[in-house]
Amino acid sequence: MDDDDRMLRWEHRTELPLALASLLFLASYAVHVLGQGLSHFWHALCLAVTGATWALFIADYLVRWRISGQRLGFVHRHLLDTMVVILPLLRPLRVVKTYDAVQHRHGQPRLPLPLRVMAYASMSSVLLGFSSALAVLQQERGVPDATIRTFGDSVWWAAATLSTVGYGDVAPVTPLGRTIAVGMMACGLALLGAVTGSFSSWLLQVFARPEETEGPRSGDRSGGP
Repeated sequence: MDDDDRMLRWEHRTELPLALASLLFLASYAVHVLGQGLSHFWHALCLAVTGATWALFIADYLVRWRISGQRLGFVHRHLLDTMVVILPLLRPLRVVKTYDAVQHRHGQPRLPLPLRVMAYASMSSVLLGFSSALAVLQQERGVPDATIRTFGDSVWWAAATLSTVGYGDVAPVTPLGRTIAVGMMACGLALLGAVTGSFSSWLLQVFARPEETEGPRSGDRSGGP
């Protein structure tokens, strides 16, 4: 069995557990940030779950790096997995990768490529926006002169930032909060560009004239009757 077969077998076995671990991380992190009235036990449990999911992703990354035998080349070819290990906020995006793998498992996906891109971008926006809103709220809450004081404020800020609207009525003031905002701006531009380009391509396919898609008819030849 070669390295590619071993890699495929490993990914098929771990894609669902890793997706569940991503959702578990997001749930535990949300409880830790939003559950201010909970006891110390629950906060400690949420931190333990967060650390356990991080260790699980690191172990999976090391195993696949070992199987691939690509060394540094593995980092460039699996950029999303690398970023997920380094930045916990991107961990929920692993669910999108699992959804794509499930779509391709049973032959061709049901949706055409432009619609799949829009669906993946929408899922990524929701997951990334929710996790970023939690992270910014954790950093900004209780800080003097902060404009993000509640979860509603952070969700509003995340929606405005990802959509590249940027009203400016609420904005992070802490260094880490602004660092998260810079990442959100970059992701918002990328996701918006992907959705806009895919939607335009889909519209061109839908409203294309039949002669442009089917070619010239047999009776429309220029050689005369």
